[in-house]
Amino acid sequence: MAIATLGPVRPQPLLAVDDVEATSLWFQHLLGARSDHGGADYERLVDGDGRLILQLHRWDVEHHHGSLGTSGSSPLGHGVLLWFEVDDFDAAVTRAEALGAEVDLGPIRNPPEGPGGPAHREIWLRDPHGYAVVLASPDGEAA
Repeated sequence: MAIATLGPVRPQPLLAVDDVEATSLWFQHLLGARSDHGGADYERLVDGDGRLILQLHRWDVEHHHGSLGTSGSSPLGHGVLLWFEVDDFDAAVTRAEALGAEVDLGPIRNPPEGPGGPAHREIWLRDPHGYAVVLASPDGEAA
């Protein structure tokens, strides 16, 4: 079966959280993003070019689609990582430290040594709700 190509796909990840406003500020600081919506129930964060990079939605707000669940009703993001490539990796690490982000790994080089792989640097963090967040420098940056 042939697969039709319709054009670019743009990821628009959405996190369900207890506190949209505090989480928005945390990600704005970490990523250098800005609010494009604001509010206690829903938020859109965009990069410097106005591209959507992350949505936040309060767990128990139904809007037109029903509730996204209840906080603590299931593991948060089990098996899912929010992965962001950042041009200012060193500054992003400094911002993560200033936020007191829980660091699971890094900063590290991927691969640890030698050629191959993305040849970039990564830091693996947890956001205030426990979601896994990875910041990576551009591929080839650590060649």
